[in-house]
Amino acid sequence: MTRRSPGPLSRQAIQLVCRSAVFCLLLVNVIQAQIADRYEAARKKMVHTAVIGSGVKHERVIQSMLTTPRHEFVPINIRNQSYFDMALPIGGQQTISAPFIVAYMTEALNPQPTDKVLEIGTGSGYQAAVLSPLVGSVYSIEIVEELGYKAKSTLEKLKYNNVKTKVGDGFKGWAEYAPFDKIIVTCSPERIPIPLVQQLKEGGRMVIPVGQRYQQTMYIMRKENGKLKAEALRPTLFVPMTGNAEDNRQVKPDPLNPQLFNANFETVKDDYEFILGWYYQRQVKLVSGSDTAEGKYYAKFTNETPGLSSHMLQGFAIDGRAIGSLAIGVQIKLDEVRQGRTRDEMPLFAISFYDNSRREVGVVTLGPFIGSHNWSPVQKVVRVPIQAREAILRVGLFGGVGEFSIDDLKLRPNKR
Repeated sequence: MTRRSPGPLSRQAIQLVCRSAVFCLLLVNVIQAQIADRYEAARKKMVHTAVIGSGVKHERVIQSMLTTPRHEFVPINIRNQSYFDMALPIGGQQTISAPFIVAYMTEALNPQPTDKVLEIGTGSGYQAAVLSPLVGSVYSIEIVEELGYKAKSTLEKLKYNNVKTKVGDGFKGWAEYAPFDKIIVTCSPERIPIPLVQQLKEGGRMVIPVGQRYQQTMYIMRKENGKLKAEALRPTLFVPMTGNAEDNRQVKPDPLNPQLFNANFETVKDDYEFILGWYYQRQVKLVSGSDTAEGKYYAKFTNETPGLSSHMLQGFAIDGRAIGSLAIGVQIKLDEVRQGRTRDEMPLFAISFYDNSRREVGVVTLGPFIGSHNWSPVQKVVRVPIQAREAILRVGLFGGVGEFSIDDLKLRPNKR
């Protein structure tokens, strides 16, 4: 039997195919527009709650945060978290910083339209993108080759044409284009690299987190007469500056002995508005008086607006191959505490565990808590994932309403 070859398509068939193709194209465009609208709405909400709501006032910085598409710089598998106010893993043991921190550092830099800015730690490229419309030019260095090339591609695709990137060790700066009006460092060295001091213009400023791996302070450094004048801004937590800076780090964390710093809140510093050792503090203050559970001081979270953030956090090293569980103990006091807009918005303690690539490998919680009562102890033993290499403890109201006080927080590791 001879098989007949199909003849040419009829005019009606061709028209049908064309109409189907046009319909599919229109459908794709509609879906893309809907996704873009959702991202824009999420971005506006994030800026108003996490940026403006947390005290950032610089109008040009706020406008840049409103127009910079953070989701374009986030890995596609976690893109639905793009407009959460939190750091997210981007590969290469690096993270994209939380939106508030990006806005806060950018405001501290005081960007001017003619500034030439050096960024150490390109990461995803998001910080450079936020800076791009605010300054004359941005020179950004990334030590992780894969991230550096990916960020370059993303920035070029989105037409941030005044951003120039390269792969290299940020410790050394970029002498070819020095001096710089401003320098922003988005990773933490133990000490300020001398080449960066040398490449900062006289009268210029540098915003940089400095300190131990899990105990860092963000500074503004102003260069006067060839030397840096430091102003401490707030406690913070950044990934370490790798390369030369990390190779010469003197104080390293002990993952076999995980500890929290100032967990009883008794270490204080005069004329310092933040609780020492704890970072990303929102609507929390150190309280002294006779009504403590232990010692002279305790931490109190207060929030009157459902959904508004009130929390703080601290990181620590932990090796899940050696540490099998953590015993958590704390004194808590509640005053008319109730949930926020949803049942997820209530006070609690949460510990997130991360592997070597800073991917989350587990979350455990203590709480939630609700109602009113005086000081009372709360305890729990939580399992540590064997893949864990570091952890972050978060505590606060997390959108809940009322007053939530904590004191005498203890963390005891148990060997596997």
